[in-house]
Amino acid sequence: MNTSDWWRAKRVLITGGAGFLGKHVVDEVRIRGGGEGGGEIIIPRSYDFDLRDRQVCRDLVQGIDVVIHLAANVGGIGYNLQHPAELFLDNLLMGALLMDESRSAGVAKFVGIGTICSYPKHTTVPFKETTLWEGYPEESNAPYGLAKKMLLVQGQSYREQYGFNSIYLLPTNLYGPGDNFQRESSHVIPALIRKVIEAADAGEMEVQVWGSGSATRDFLYVEDAAKAIVDATEIYEAAEPLNLGSGSEISIMQLADTIVELCGYEGSLTWDRSRPDGQPRRSVDAAAAERAFGFLAPTNFRDGLAKTIDWYRIHQGDID
Repeated sequence: MNTSDWWRAKRVLITGGAGFLGKHVVDEVRIRGGGEGGGEIIIPRSYDFDLRDRQVCRDLVQGIDVVIHLAANVGGIGYNLQHPAELFLDNLLMGALLMDESRSAGVAKFVGIGTICSYPKHTTVPFKETTLWEGYPEESNAPYGLAKKMLLVQGQSYREQYGFNSIYLLPTNLYGPGDNFQRESSHVIPALIRKVIEAADAGEMEVQVWGSGSATRDFLYVEDAAKAIVDATEIYEAAEPLNLGSGSEISIMQLADTIVELCGYEGSLTWDRSRPDGQPRRSVDAAAAERAFGFLAPTNFRDGLAKTIDWYRIHQGDID
């Protein structure tokens, strides 16, 4: 199938389409012919469209063929600890209301984007989709992870009762150019890049890092994630959730050392063990996505990290 034929003439709503992942998803949809042949890509901005409001969701989905729901209230460990209530309620309401109104409006396909934070704190690594319900998530991000997991429950129940075509994807930790480098809400890679480069620029010889460095993560380059989401939108039709990951597990200490090396920083790292590590280990088995639509993450982690560092150096002055 020519992918441009699939996207042509479709009206596609991409919530969060102006965000870090969303911009890459929008670009990929456009490359494949989205918005052509009478079609349109709609990208609602949060300051104009509050997806926690049912009427806003109802108005947005009228005449829409495909919804890709990326919008989320999300942040790093510190942000999660400070805002558990908002993270739970905001993400629950956005997903539930948007899917319900999409079903009522006759949307042909709904693509829900979950989170690796939904997995149990203690489960076999790499995570398999079949273990998603075998325990409680890591406490610091449980409100966010559980709210996002409700998209899966809702999608499967709507499929059973209404025949609604909803799929659910679980990307692991994302990184890449254009990431969120804000001090209060950034995740580990942009936070460390900013800390190290600011220390180097200021001539400081020590950078303090949260935790012990022993926790591990599976980092997926944002462009690889975007292509996988668009592939799944075209091809995948089943109710079962699918992991999207790189297939590589790296410790936070290894990550920090690599960032120090790539940034050319000559100082040292100090680990603040009084701060939380978050989930002890995170890596996913993405074999089901490979079987379903040929997903393999092509970007080498070191290369992707270097591109992310280069992007931050260019845009450093524009970030608060």
